[in-house]
Amino acid sequence: MVAVAQTPNTTLPSLDPYGQLIKMLFPRAQSIAVYGMGGTPLWVASGQDDPDMQRFAAELLADREARTPNDIDGSTRAFDGANAYAFLMRDEQGLPLAVVGLLAREGSEARPMSLVLGLLRPALECLQRDLALRASLGAMTRDLSSRDRDLELLLDASVERADTPRDADELSRLVQAAVDHLGCTIGTLIIPERSVAIVRTQRDQTRGDEAGIVTRTHRHLLTWAQLQRRTMIVNKVAAASDKVPPFKILSVPVRHLSNRVIGFLALFNHAEGDDFGLRHTRLAELLARKVTSILLTNYDAATGLLARGSFEQQVDTLLASRPDPGIDSVVYLDIDQMHVINENFGMHVGDETIARVAEIVRRRAPVGALCARISGDRFALFLAGADADSAATAAEEIRSSVGELTQQRAEGVLRVSLSAGVALLPANSKHPLSHALAIAEIASKAAKDHGRDRVETFDKNDMSMVRRHGEVQIVATLREAIATNRFRLYAQPILPLSAGPSEPRFEILIRMLTEEGELLPPAKFLPAAESYQLMPAIDRWVVENSLKELNGHAAALKGRIARFAINLSGQSVGDPDCAAFIEAQIAASGIPADIICFELTETAAVTHLERAEAFMQRLRNIGCEFALDDFGTGASSLAYLKSLPVSVLKIDGSFVRDAILNGRSESMVKAVAQLARAMGITTVAEYVETDDLRIRMANLGVDYGQGFAIGKPVPLSEVLQDLSLYELVAAGDGTLGAEIDLGPDFPRLTG
Repeated sequence: MVAVAQTPNTTLPSLDPYGQLIKMLFPRAQSIAVYGMGGTPLWVASGQDDPDMQRFAAELLADREARTPNDIDGSTRAFDGANAYAFLMRDEQGLPLAVVGLLAREGSEARPMSLVLGLLRPALECLQRDLALRASLGAMTRDLSSRDRDLELLLDASVERADTPRDADELSRLVQAAVDHLGCTIGTLIIPERSVAIVRTQRDQTRGDEAGIVTRTHRHLLTWAQLQRRTMIVNKVAAASDKVPPFKILSVPVRHLSNRVIGFLALFNHAEGDDFGLRHTRLAELLARKVTSILLTNYDAATGLLARGSFEQQVDTLLASRPDPGIDSVVYLDIDQMHVINENFGMHVGDETIARVAEIVRRRAPVGALCARISGDRFALFLAGADADSAATAAEEIRSSVGELTQQRAEGVLRVSLSAGVALLPANSKHPLSHALAIAEIASKAAKDHGRDRVETFDKNDMSMVRRHGEVQIVATLREAIATNRFRLYAQPILPLSAGPSEPRFEILIRMLTEEGELLPPAKFLPAAESYQLMPAIDRWVVENSLKELNGHAAALKGRIARFAINLSGQSVGDPDCAAFIEAQIAASGIPADIICFELTETAAVTHLERAEAFMQRLRNIGCEFALDDFGTGASSLAYLKSLPVSVLKIDGSFVRDAILNGRSESMVKAVAQLARAMGITTVAEYVETDDLRIRMANLGVDYGQGFAIGKPVPLSEVLQDLSLYELVAAGDGTLGAEIDLGPDFPRLTG
């Protein structure tokens, strides 16, 4: 037997201490070596190894049958006058772990194996525990490395980015990442009720009939997922057929938040590929949960269509991926008279109608269209590569199909229709989708104006559309102004019309500051804010910032030397959180609540009378007053005075202006003043623009006047600086203006 020099394995720390211990226990040993799986030397004493001993060890290690855990078997063999002793050590599962081989000196007489094993057992058991621990640590390291890679996959699937047009949405990226990470042939995600059907292969893999393979199996996989509600693994592949392709399959159900199975995530491997194991299953199930999370975030739960944010993201990604701009269209769909359906048939029927319209939108939309629910009863379609005529045709098909939902119910005829607007994406806009949606919404409103249940394409020559387009443009400026605090507060005085002690009042007004520094009056932007539901945000800004300015003069205001009126819109009255917001702001400001009066128009107050009454009563309880603005223009102004807790009536300016020349207007002003006095309500005449009107209003019994003959709006900060002068007015007899020169801008006082 010839010894061959070997280089010890450097992957393990030195086993020299064990070799020295074995040498001490068995001095006859000529060489000592430790062999791992396959007979590979892990450590060799003195750098010497014997090929015959290596083959002997490999034979022993080839026995993979599990036996007694942590056992040590001994075997001996004679080699050309030398005796070989091999000791097979097993791990905790009873599987071969390593072999320790010894060669005794030539010519020595063989010792019984039981004797040699008895001599060496203490050293061998210590070595066995050491090797088992190292193997366990190695397996743990490999497992941690695998888990790190799996975690990277899960985190990568959560990153909101799109590297290529192929990865335009989160679900596609997730399936692609799973295929690439696990080395699968095909990955697919099928969710029928969301119209999701994604098939992905490895990025460097030549495309074949992947879609056909998924088509032949998806019904079986979906049925399994819905019936069995558990993961399916197929690693034994039968002979290929039309129904069963030659692939190993791992299919995991995808669930709704209610735990209902709505689809499946499946991975395919070729028959000769790796089996799907526990790691693949665990990772696929985690990815299926991620799919549920993505669906919750990106899709509307009630309709299954894209949510607005996801819709905009996918369109923006698609547009950004194009080397050259193209012709694209959007369709804006608005269900007609949804409030009538809710009021006459109930909210549940309204929700059902929205869901059924959404289903028609999904089924009737052109192939490749992105469909979204952008708000309560409004939908949008993005049609890539479609001109306005093609988009109008698609919208018309959806509109006619929605009309078929009209039906006779026990409560009456449920009429369902929608108005649609079509617009092209502008070529030179920084935000083409937002711009196009706004224009398409204008066209949809024009369709409603023209009788509803029709499709309109935006026409820049239609003045009604152009006017609405102007509102859309001001809305963008409004949103930016809200975000950057580009508003200014002004105050117009409301002063007593007759002599006697009485505190002055001020109506707080808002102006918007443009980027060019121009101050826009309310008439320029509030109508657009009303149309696009921005009034609650503006009202909150006014309340918060008015109280902040008043807070700087809290000490003076605690003497109740003046009252301040703040306008609130009907949208804010309908906001369930608005009253609590106002209460919190007043409490934080330290301003007495009874110097604040909120003004509501008749329309805002009576549109939802019960809600308005509750809103007003809640703030009345902390001391706030309420004024009814534009009083007299409503159809039943007097009828609801007994219901609403108002302290002030502001007589509409149309009656005030005509009071001198129109006897009926004069009689109405006088009647309102007398009625209000009998009810203990203060009256204010609006639009008092001349001295003659001021005198006439006083003679008719009106308490206060507001208008240019009384005082012009000035910055609120200037009014607050002059509070000491107004304190004199409140305490005087109304003749102060004849005694003290207050300057040309100070409001005129009556005498």
